[in-house]
Amino acid sequence: MPDSFFASKKRKRARTTSDAPQKTSKFARTANGKPATSTRPKIKSASNKPNTRRDEELSSASGSEDSGLRVPDEGSGDELEDETPAEKRLRLAKLYLEGVKEGLKRGEGEFDAGEIDRELISERLRKDVLEEKGRVWLWVADQFDFSEAPKCVLRTRGHKLSVTSAVASDDARFMFTAGKEGSIIKWDLRTGKKISVFYKVRKEGGGKGKGKEKARAEEIKGHTDEVLALALSGDGRYLVSGGKDRKVVVWDAQKGEWVKAFGGHKDTISGLAFRNATQQLYSSSFDRTVKLFDLSVMGYVETLFGHQDSILGVDALKGETAVSVGGRDRTVRFWKIVDQTQLVFRGGGRSKVREVLEGGALEGLDGEEGDLVGKKKGEEKRYVEGSMECVAMVDESTFLSGGDSGSICLWTIQKKKAIFTQALAHGLHEMHSETEGLIQTPRWVTSIATLRYSDLFASGSWEGSIRIWKLDDKLKSFSLIGSIPAPGMINSLQFVSPPKSALDEAAWAKRPSDPNRLPNGRANGVTKGPASDLGSLLLVAGVGQEMRFGRWMKLKNQGEGGEGAVNCALVVALHPRTSDS
Repeated sequence: MPDSFFASKKRKRARTTSDAPQKTSKFARTANGKPATSTRPKIKSASNKPNTRRDEELSSASGSEDSGLRVPDEGSGDELEDETPAEKRLRLAKLYLEGVKEGLKRGEGEFDAGEIDRELISERLRKDVLEEKGRVWLWVADQFDFSEAPKCVLRTRGHKLSVTSAVASDDARFMFTAGKEGSIIKWDLRTGKKISVFYKVRKEGGGKGKGKEKARAEEIKGHTDEVLALALSGDGRYLVSGGKDRKVVVWDAQKGEWVKAFGGHKDTISGLAFRNATQQLYSSSFDRTVKLFDLSVMGYVETLFGHQDSILGVDALKGETAVSVGGRDRTVRFWKIVDQTQLVFRGGGRSKVREVLEGGALEGLDGEEGDLVGKKKGEEKRYVEGSMECVAMVDESTFLSGGDSGSICLWTIQKKKAIFTQALAHGLHEMHSETEGLIQTPRWVTSIATLRYSDLFASGSWEGSIRIWKLDDKLKSFSLIGSIPAPGMINSLQFVSPPKSALDEAAWAKRPSDPNRLPNGRANGVTKGPASDLGSLLLVAGVGQEMRFGRWMKLKNQGEGGEGAVNCALVVALHPRTSDS
């Protein structure tokens, strides 16, 4: 009997009955040569709209620059069924212009429609386009005078221990501060008074907990340990906090109520950042991961892996990208969320000692990167960076980083090495030793912040001041333009550009009486409107006697700053200089 495996089998076509509808191939043709139509019924979408999505989306394969300029589609599908793509573009443009006019009314106060002229609308359109391109378009550093110490300063004191983070809302109405004692305080920026306090919650039972105890930990309405990071959504709706209890806690910023807590991180949460104009949140942790959450649905999205050491900071702008610093792995990683890829930028510099230990050759090293640690080259000493502490994005392709060597580095995604490095940005810290004598070490760059899409940024350490820097026109270097007295350890920094009338009710932030401003500025070669369009800025700093992540150093109340280091939040109002100043 032949084996069934080698037996040939003839396949038969399934017969179609009269009851079952006959399936037609997609490319089948009838006897007259025309394509045959399918007999299957067409399924209508739940929204009863025609398939016009292709006409609405004008983006190319390489990415669209006007994706943020679209407006929600209005009207039913029946009304738009016979609409051509050109008519649809015209309708969306009209809706967008109406939205611009409404936004200008809200920002400037109520006024006649005749005052909304072509210049206002064209400036708003130009601003939106430049923002969508993700390039620096605000050249404002020269409009501020830092030769003298600012007089419009607000100090808020309410934390028993060091302030680890301070964030203000975009409308300059509220500010939130976090401390090492585990509490979060909400402040009124107009009066400087305390509104409410989110106290530390006492944890029931000892230990970290396993199983059901660990699940119950996410239901605790608050933090049970130090709070180290804060982030506020652009619309001011959600406040997010994280710290040593490994939870990402979401609060209702308006009502001051607990909303939800996310678990997932296996170690201390070190940084939080919202993607601009969205509810997407990035969190970084000592467990060497970055997690992405979507607060519009209160859900977890994904985890990003790559760092080889504790992540100490994260930042994001409008695009679907983020940057993070990995502490002692000495890398900055640029994450492309959609592509699921990452770019690695290695900092810290190289030395001959490190090359020998890593088995590399000494040839090809230039004098700048090949010097031994502490070796003099002329009169200048160079220090190898052991840890990268903070990071901030300037625009969608440029970012800054600071480390424990005291250097601030400027990076771009087109080059693997830093395009500019400012060594010893905050000077040297001197300490006397009985055996070694005078020991000089660089002051760490503990925090850094940028005014988004502008040439202005600030950095902090513990020498008693916040230093203000200006990027050059080609974004190839930067220089120091001033400093603001701030005794203590600068644990966090933030720039806020509030609406023009937001600070009118704040007595401490009154601008100079002369309303005249400097002449017009520039924006990527395009002439901007008057300098008064910018308005005033707020610089928010979280100040403490100790560093954010540890107690390696504690500044005394009569520290280097003169007035003494205190645990507080510092808010400085920066007004554009007047024409006669």
